[in-house]
Amino acid sequence: MGNCLVAQSGGPTAVINASLAGVIKANQLNPLYDHVYGGIHGIEGVLEDKLYDLTNVPASEINILKQTPSSALGTCRYKLKRGQAEDFERLLSIMEKHDIDTMFYIGGNDSMDTVDALSEWAVEHDVQRRFIGIPKTVDNDLVPVDHCPGFPSAAKLANLITHATKLDYDAYTRPEVFVLETMGRDAGWLAASCCLSGDVDLLVLPEVDFDRDWFLEQVKRKMDEKGSCYIVVSEGAHYEDGTYLSAGDSANDGFAHAVLGGAALTLKQMIVDAGIAPRGVVQDLSRAARSSNFAQAKIDVEEAFELGMSAHARSHDPAFTARVVGVRRAKTADGSYAPEYFAGPASEFANFVKAFPTEWILPDYQGITEEAIEYFRPLIAGEAPIIYGDNGLPKTIIPYNLR
Repeated sequence: MGNCLVAQSGGPTAVINASLAGVIKANQLNPLYDHVYGGIHGIEGVLEDKLYDLTNVPASEINILKQTPSSALGTCRYKLKRGQAEDFERLLSIMEKHDIDTMFYIGGNDSMDTVDALSEWAVEHDVQRRFIGIPKTVDNDLVPVDHCPGFPSAAKLANLITHATKLDYDAYTRPEVFVLETMGRDAGWLAASCCLSGDVDLLVLPEVDFDRDWFLEQVKRKMDEKGSCYIVVSEGAHYEDGTYLSAGDSANDGFAHAVLGGAALTLKQMIVDAGIAPRGVVQDLSRAARSSNFAQAKIDVEEAFELGMSAHARSHDPAFTARVVGVRRAKTADGSYAPEYFAGPASEFANFVKAFPTEWILPDYQGITEEAIEYFRPLIAGEAPIIYGDNGLPKTIIPYNLR
């Protein structure tokens, strides 16, 4: 029957391992492959022949794997580039060595581009190997899906933190501003989702060029009206010329993306320097939003797992390659939320950014529309069941890259 390979790439999410668990479980239920190999540290580790046999992972471990944060196989930010023949040839030799017919790659935009590039190369060189993508990203910026696995859990955590810190902020009488920063390089989905809490006074997104003077005027207005101002900013917020508010944009993360972080601190200092408030508090969600397994959204875990299962099941068709599985919002008679799983060409998922709709953004940094609220609401509803250990913490597996 041959074997399959599954690997993870890019920034982890709270449910990225649920998709991995889905592939493993699907093959145990319907063994299309003799072995399921895990690529340690993504494509980078695969090129070094670092594989781990996942075929017979016990059911009890699969359940804990689903709630384990980070990437259980280890991740990478290695960019497999078109025209880099030695990498493609090396990967083929690894697949041939281990009799691997199919590779499943769990990742974001760049990872889906890797699926597309590998598929193109296979066709051009008449290589009988298949490449299938399973998406994930807390940024929620992939097309053509309704949302990406990982985003609902990140949004749930962001709203929990927003509401909790707003209550903490409101306990004081001293005048100060509060600025919360979320991930979101090119799209403001995660920052915008915080408005679901009902606690956000001002919202700064990458989709709207930042106007310093106008923003400060809105902050002053809030401070004059209520003596407080709770602000949420996306890390990718930028001025009209494209310059990021945040510091550290001279380096890159291995995918030629600017390394961001510091937008909230910049805004706080801007407000203090303008004399609008004497002090400010900054809360950076950063990696907490993508690793908080204790705040997994129920549908997020379920959908991430189902996408792993779906990718495996669809690979039964020998012609299924250069494809990515995804989630759409199904139409229901009562208008309630229901997922619909589909597959599309990898080329349609790669190298496109789905921005937060500008028609959902209120003017003057005032937040988002009711339509946007209704989009977010079902995604964070419900809690995934959690298996706890004797130490009172959620159980996690020992990551395969550390064994």
